Amino acid sequence: MRCYELLDSLSISYIRAEHSPAYTIEDCMEVEKVIGVGVCKNLFLCNRQKTKFYLLLMPGHKPFRTSVFSKLIGSSRLSFADEEHMLKFLDVHPGSVSILGLMNDTEGRVQLVIDRDVVNGEYMRCHPCANTTTLKLHTSDVLNKLLPAINHVPIIVDIPWDSEE
Repeated sequence: MRCYELLDSLSISYIRAEHSPAYTIEDCMEVEKVIGVGVCKNLFLCNRQKTKFYLLLMPGHKPFRTSVFSKLIGSSRLSFADEEHMLKFLDVHPGSVSILGLMNDTEGRVQLVIDRDVVNGEYMRCHPCANTTTLKLHTSDVLNKLLPAINHVPIIVDIPWDSEE
């Protein structure tokens, strides 16, 4: 409910679709048919020392290679962060990672990174911190209203579509 309260307080409109739990890209593709916005991967990553954490948003069908992404942001090789840190920083469980989880990162421990293809889209979609609902949001509202309100400045990257490292 806190996600909806935040969006409403910022006058951010959204379309909401409820569905069975979506844990995989395949599950999310079913929601795509209903909500009309492509799948957006939300990857919660960290360095080996678990001192730097990243939330990466990228198109669902674009291949993700840790070595390519690590070079783009100038980091040592990254891996998926564990559930403990996901709960600590974003207050979400695996399968529910979302840009809206950053509202819980009040200390700014998680760096948001967004692929340019997501930024250039008219809409983006995300879970409201629960993977049984998907929201369709105007990308401009996310960038210009939501992120400033929760004090997160994204790094914009161009992840290549080819799968070569």
